[in-house]
Amino acid sequence: MCLALSMRNRDHYFGRNLDYDKGYGQQVVITPRHHPFEFRHAGATDSHTAIIGTAAIVNGHPLYFEGANEDGLCIAGLLFSGSSRYNPPSGKKGDVASHEFIPWVLTQCSDTSEFLSIAEDLNITNEAFSVQLPPSPMHWMVSDKKRDLVVEQVSSGLNIHENPTCVLTNNPPFEYQMMNLNNYMGLSSGDVINSFSKKINLWNYSRGMGALGLPGDLSSQSRFVKAAFTASNSICNDSEEDSVTQFMHILKSAEQQKGCVRIGEGYEITQYSSCINADRGRMYFTTYGNSRISVVDMNKEDLDSDDPISFPMDDRQDFDELNACVKCGHGRRSPSCRP
Repeated sequence: MCLALSMRNRDHYFGRNLDYDKGYGQQVVITPRHHPFEFRHAGATDSHTAIIGTAAIVNGHPLYFEGANEDGLCIAGLLFSGSSRYNPPSGKKGDVASHEFIPWVLTQCSDTSEFLSIAEDLNITNEAFSVQLPPSPMHWMVSDKKRDLVVEQVSSGLNIHENPTCVLTNNPPFEYQMMNLNNYMGLSSGDVINSFSKKINLWNYSRGMGALGLPGDLSSQSRFVKAAFTASNSICNDSEEDSVTQFMHILKSAEQQKGCVRIGEGYEITQYSSCINADRGRMYFTTYGNSRISVVDMNKEDLDSDDPISFPMDDRQDFDELNACVKCGHGRRSPSCRP
């Protein structure tokens, strides 16, 4: 299960929670402008905008979970089991294998309008990356500075929806998620107005009662409602620090804690949370084990090269010990004193 989020402040921020019971060796990966992509049907390209995001590198190929290009276009893929329907290749120009959909979009388009123009003939195919990596059932959120789109290929065909909520989770399909929001239109960030009865004196005995009924469970439908409510009522200053901090807090409102969702002998957790400043090419992230926010700036790398540049996502908690170290007498622990 996952959550994708878009937030517009002074800059455009985009990212996600990746929720699963295991990791995939994911790293922060910058794909420079001349890395060759060999698409199954669209052919090869070795000249494109650079990309930053989270990916697993397999045989030299970055398989992105989410990413943004230099123009500020963003996309994330989320699990869509039971609803996603891929087709065999049609032999037409719109054929794209699901595993290459993210780089296919980011290397061809600079904004959502360009994406819509190339999506007219889009056919997401059922071709595997390899025998070991069969297709994963997915849907996608595509985002730029002005709007968000949801892309779902289901049994009835390809659907592209405008997304006013700025969030996406998993099942059910997006049109059902939007219909379900009608059940919560009475929620508010303010106090409750007594419409129960004029004869009974009812009062707000606690702050936050305007959101009574907001789901708190970890199902994808409930997380959609919780994140949509949180994002819609979110307020923060337009500085980079405040924007990234607020973005991460919104993601945390729907994160998965170890032990709450059992998967066989394991548990689903929020493997990582990401936040990309799409206007500035900076990616922030936390992991389940390390809540400190780390950052990678793509503009500090050689973007005219051809080899992907990767950075590990450290999962060890980084404690900032503020009192004196008995080992060396420093007022704060120095790096050499870390256990």
